[in-house]
Amino acid sequence: MENNKSKKQQQLEQEYQQRVKELSPNSHIVKDCLRAFLVGGIICCIGQLITNLLAKYGLSQNETGMYTSMVLIFLASLLTGLGVYQKIGKFAGAGSVVPITGFSNSVTSPALEFKKEGFILGLGAKIFIIAGPVILYGTLASVLVGIVYYFMK
Repeated sequence: MENNKSKKQQQLEQEYQQRVKELSPNSHIVKDCLRAFLVGGIICCIGQLITNLLAKYGLSQNETGMYTSMVLIFLASLLTGLGVYQKIGKFAGAGSVVPITGFSNSVTSPALEFKKEGFILGLGAKIFIIAGPVILYGTLASVLVGIVYYFMK
């Protein structure tokens, strides 16, 4: 009886694995990596273009970095609001998660999703639902590293 049960269980497991194989999308690693590289590179090139344009108008290096960050954050938020950034992300995968634009998208997306619940309970409460842990643990890690650095010196 037990042997019969294990055969049925093995058959069910094999059927399950076969079904998972059929339903799982095929991953094209080389194609996905190329898309991520190209889109991430394009985002970085846009950032460099903005930096070069701002430097051409006589801004200091600190000012160009600050304004470039602001422009990239604004553009990523705008594209998220228009529904374009999601399409870029679907095409590029990890390439669209270039730190500043990906972070901007991760803050803007929940804000748009929960805006219909109101400014306080929707937008205000949910805006950092994805980015909040990144901010929290990034800040915590920087404090810990600062403490270790302080005592090592």
